[in-house]
Amino acid sequence: MTARGPARSQRSGWPAVRTPRWMLAGAGVLVAGMVIAAIPHHPSASQRVSDLRGFVSAVNTDIESCAGGITDSRTALREIEAGASHDVATAVTIANDAAANCSPANSMPLDDLVQYQVAESLASFHLQATVNELVTWAFPLAQRVEADIGKLAAASAQPARASTRSATTRSARKRASSRLRADQRALDAQRATIDKAIAAANKALGSHVAPPRLPA
Repeated sequence: MTARGPARSQRSGWPAVRTPRWMLAGAGVLVAGMVIAAIPHHPSASQRVSDLRGFVSAVNTDIESCAGGITDSRTALREIEAGASHDVATAVTIANDAAANCSPANSMPLDDLVQYQVAESLASFHLQATVNELVTWAFPLAQRVEADIGKLAAASAQPARASTRSATTRSARKRASSRLRADQRALDAQRATIDKAIAAANKALGSHVAPPRLPA
């Protein structure tokens, strides 16, 4: 019986497939990129200050039409009360238009404010809550003030001398004035809350970014 030698492995007829070096290098770069992306990014203080400025600039743009309307309607009311103007219809229209501009349903800028997302670098300052405070400042608080101004302007259309006014007119004006003072206090308190949030961010960053431009 003839002894057999060690069995030899037979090679397949298919050639061995080798991964190209450029693919290996590309995979390495991809893995490295994923690792770097997973490392938390810590923005610099200067970047955060820049983001804070950008935040205030953006919300100023969104709140401007409502805030500006408060100033315009107050000016028109003062002129009526001082007797410098007797155009009550225009003063009431200014107040009513301003009230409409303080509603997200009627104002695209305010609708943008409702959907605004604060940069992640400012997350520790909870400024997303400040966005909500700004929306509330406009609607319903500023809108209420505008409605009060319109009613007070209409009540002020009567003769300036108290002796010529009817009791009903004086009573209507008193109620409108009292309501305006109460709603104005609520509006001022809301602005103080917003200013406080920006002041806290400024203190932490050592910056001097002015708060949103809201009429006092």
